[in-house]
Amino acid sequence: MSEQTGSGGLNEYIQHHLQQNTISVGGGAFHIDTWAVSLVLGLIFIAWFGFFARKATAGVPSKGQAFVELILEFIDGQVKDSFHGDRRSITPLALTIFMWVVLMNCMDLLPLDFPGWLVKTTAGAEVAHHTYFRWVPTADLNTTLGMSVVVFFLILWHSIKAKGGFGFGKELLTAPFHAHGTGAKIALAPANLGLNVIEYAVKPVSLAMRLFGNMYGGELVFMLIAGLLGGSILMFIPGVFFNTAWALFHILIVLLQAFIFMILTVVYIAGAYESH
Repeated sequence: MSEQTGSGGLNEYIQHHLQQNTISVGGGAFHIDTWAVSLVLGLIFIAWFGFFARKATAGVPSKGQAFVELILEFIDGQVKDSFHGDRRSITPLALTIFMWVVLMNCMDLLPLDFPGWLVKTTAGAEVAHHTYFRWVPTADLNTTLGMSVVVFFLILWHSIKAKGGFGFGKELLTAPFHAHGTGAKIALAPANLGLNVIEYAVKPVSLAMRLFGNMYGGELVFMLIAGLLGGSILMFIPGVFFNTAWALFHILIVLLQAFIFMILTVVYIAGAYESH
């Protein structure tokens, strides 16, 4: 186990692993590790699916092509059940969200101390002790909030596309409380606007916090297991057992959270085409 466990105890070990690799940009902190891992995983997804898309055949598919087609058919089926309009842009969006989030979540299943071990092996223990690297992008609130903000603007864009600028603005002021007289409509407009603003604001916040909370909690459990059961040879077998048990359970969380983020995005976009 990491040298942080032995020298500074569990608290220092966890604090070290929760630190981001950052640089100062414009008075703020830019998380290099989150950005780099997210970018690499996104490129892996594009290369992976692009390769099998170019190699696709009408005959008997290879195992790789069959697996990709299985994922695509699953996503398309989910989109078809939730979105009843033109799916040509929605299915690729849902596929991208699902696979990207799955890949980012799966980083939580890799050995926690591998980045530190790699730095220690190549540059020495002192450099490793002062090097921070978190490689679970979805355990960084910046990632989940960034994705959710994009979803938020997609919802607005589809709402305006479906209803027009005037229709969208009218709906903000006249729903969900409908009135028939001009005076009643004016009286209810502030309440309608307030409720609609809250509804639109809650969607990206709930998306971001749900994914972040589950992945951050899962990462923290791995840190606790590693910190508590990784200090000696006697604790090696219990550590492997508990890490394996939590990893098997965490696979369900990894896939489920990616599915929830994807399906809620589709449902929110589908709702943008409905009149209230």
